[in-house]
Amino acid sequence: MAQDTTLRDVVRVSVSQFADRPAFSVLHGTTLTYRQIGMGIAGLQRQLSDTGVSAGDRVALLSENQPAWPAAYLATTAAGAVVVPILPEFSPAEVAGIVEHAGASVILLSERQARRIAEHTDVSVPARMIVLEEAFAAAVEEADSTEVEFGPVTPDDTAAIIYTSGTTGHSKGVMLSHRNVTSNAAAADAFAGLLPGDRMLSVLPLAHTYECTLGMLIPFSHGSHVTYLDRPASPTVLAKALAEVRPQLMLSVPLLIEKLVRSRIVPQLNAGVVRILRRIPGVATLIYRAAGRKLRAAFGGEIRFFGIGAAPLAPDVERLLMRLRFPYAIGYGLTETSPLLAGTSPSTNKRRSTGVAVDGVDLRIVDGEIQARGPNIMQGYYRDPEQTAEVMTADGWFRTGDLGEFDSRRRLYVKGRLKTVILGSNGENIYPEAIEALINQSGAVAESLVVQRGNRLVARVRLDYDRLSKQVRAFGGAARGAVDDAVGRAGAAAGAARDAMGRAGAAAGSAVSGAAGRVGEYLEEVRKDVNSRLSSFSRLADIVEQTEPFEKTPTFKIKRYKYQ
Repeated sequence: MAQDTTLRDVVRVSVSQFADRPAFSVLHGTTLTYRQIGMGIAGLQRQLSDTGVSAGDRVALLSENQPAWPAAYLATTAAGAVVVPILPEFSPAEVAGIVEHAGASVILLSERQARRIAEHTDVSVPARMIVLEEAFAAAVEEADSTEVEFGPVTPDDTAAIIYTSGTTGHSKGVMLSHRNVTSNAAAADAFAGLLPGDRMLSVLPLAHTYECTLGMLIPFSHGSHVTYLDRPASPTVLAKALAEVRPQLMLSVPLLIEKLVRSRIVPQLNAGVVRILRRIPGVATLIYRAAGRKLRAAFGGEIRFFGIGAAPLAPDVERLLMRLRFPYAIGYGLTETSPLLAGTSPSTNKRRSTGVAVDGVDLRIVDGEIQARGPNIMQGYYRDPEQTAEVMTADGWFRTGDLGEFDSRRRLYVKGRLKTVILGSNGENIYPEAIEALINQSGAVAESLVVQRGNRLVARVRLDYDRLSKQVRAFGGAARGAVDDAVGRAGAAAGAARDAMGRAGAAAGSAVSGAAGRVGEYLEEVRKDVNSRLSSFSRLADIVEQTEPFEKTPTFKIKRYKYQ
């Protein structure tokens, strides 16, 4: 893919070159070839034209991942209109606010999203609603060609407006041109090395630039085959999908691989005799290689590129992935940068680094902040010149808001967000992400968040109770033992059995009531261990349990502002 092309060019070349290859599938559902997708794109373009959509008009797109989503995205942009992808997690009120702000005249939405909006009678979406599945099915069936003639589309025309927040009144629409998107896809392509027929499994929302550019546009331009899940990605659903699709490439956020490694691989490496054998150098190598094969088998056995982005990967998990020789690759970017700024391949990973700048992009560090310029930098925020000016420097560099540094080979290391840095009592910079990475290495910690309370640092910790019960032996073990002992002594006499069960219940209650104290002890042990590895000004005054799940963004990052 050339860096100065348009999405219309991408559609024409791919549909022609890979016509009979599978393009997009739904797990346990339909598979569509590139020719069928091309016909669907052409048919959708005619339908949009019939509703009065012309070049420059905005068309909102609200749907779960399915083959009709990329067809709608490409149909809109190739026709010269502007697509406005909306994350399905946004509330109906937020959807209405985005549609209004973008000035979209039409919204293509899935059957599920149409029902959800219809249930909220207090919300009115100011656009003509078209059910995506129905429109796409009709488009494929009725189209007699993959070609539709429209006016000219240039690389500098706006292709998409992507809203990074759905909060009504605070929406910020990132304007990306055809050049922004296609140049980034071309640059990122060097890391993955996709081939015609390669299989990808998509688990991230297409409305996010990460999955849209890297997980949809790149494989579409190479004749690769992308499969979408037919339901939410629970551990069971994902395990079955991986076994069926056997993907060679996949994109993910850290949470997915961290959970898998910590729940399946770490316990086996720490089990009894294995833990002892790992101390023997030659034997340790064999153990880690076997564990690596097991992890690759969990992904279907053919994975050769596992891209990780959107948030930092936990240091302990990354160390283990390197020892297991798992083919992971780290990337760094933002919606405003289409998205990729820097990246690695499985053969060029350097621990804790997000790699070097992608081709055509320049990076620099100014007062600790990462700044970028290149053909992938957004056109600006839609209808918001003030916020656009805030993130662009006088000499034309985009201010990422992230803190970073380079090594001698210009590999980038991201240290955290500029806005999350905590100023210590003596003026020291404290990076909460670094502290959280240490906390999350503790065996029973699922995730954590460090906040400032006055002059004190406090960590909120969400625990994994399955792992915690194995460590502190406080959750159910004593209770079940008491029940078993009591019933065993009861003999055949029913009355004696009831008395014994009563005593067992009391023992169980005592065990459970003592659990809270054991949790407190565990959290204090974690605090002491973490503090022993921190500088004096970064140490935690307290760790408290987060009993409810943290509120997350669609890419599974904790919404920090909710807990400040």
